[in-house]
Amino acid sequence: MIDLYGCGSPNVLKVLLMLEETGLSYRLHRVDVHSGEQFAPSFLALNPNAKVPVIVDRDVEGGPFTVFESGAILAYLAEKTGRFMGRTLRERSECLQWTMFQVANIGPMFGQALHFQFIAPAGNEYARRRYLSEVRRVYDVAEARLSCSAWLGGSDYTIADIAAWPWLGKYCRYPGIALPLDAHPHLCRWISAVEARPAYARIHETFKALFKATLDAQREASPDELDRFFGRGRYSRATDLPAAMTAESSSDGPVPRPSNGNTAE
Repeated sequence: MIDLYGCGSPNVLKVLLMLEETGLSYRLHRVDVHSGEQFAPSFLALNPNAKVPVIVDRDVEGGPFTVFESGAILAYLAEKTGRFMGRTLRERSECLQWTMFQVANIGPMFGQALHFQFIAPAGNEYARRRYLSEVRRVYDVAEARLSCSAWLGGSDYTIADIAAWPWLGKYCRYPGIALPLDAHPHLCRWISAVEARPAYARIHETFKALFKATLDAQREASPDELDRFFGRGRYSRATDLPAAMTAESSSDGPVPRPSNGNTAE
């Protein structure tokens, strides 16, 4: 039996999908992240980073084993079952490269785009446009990949697809960041292929209910609870940061200007 701790987020959805694909027995425990349940000592003992998802595998040699970070969870479940990560070294590497593409690019860029589009106060137009542009760029990368590959991770369905689908597949029609789908036919084909899988049908209603419960909890959270969730107000750790540095204000000479693209890994 595997215990999954999560809320209605894309990173939790990818683990739900993986558990259904593997057929492993699991129990879902909803964590109310907006009321601060992830900061309780009992949860921090599972994940010191106070984030969901987390799994506890109770059917493993040596006793219960905890895994946090959604990409690490997918890799763990793939290793445990011997499925969805390729058979040869080349196949596994290709799968992991595109899984890391989701972990390092898709999730972070979408998360920031959604935050600055819907959560941040007015006056963040630069950040809003920057991350929405990155979302479009990431979609273009996925479209190019899927134009020459049946699945993101190669010729077979793998954890690379399971990791990316909750973001690429769910937000392409989302108000504020919707995508011109007629310009992304290969992405549309891929989304339909994932949604046609029996595992998706089995978790669809469960995740809809989980997503609704998370939205309701966010609406009902107090201003202080939301400040803690977003790390702002009295919970901000950036209160003593210096003013933004420019080439003109630096005493050490010009500050290198980053490129427009996100080139750091």
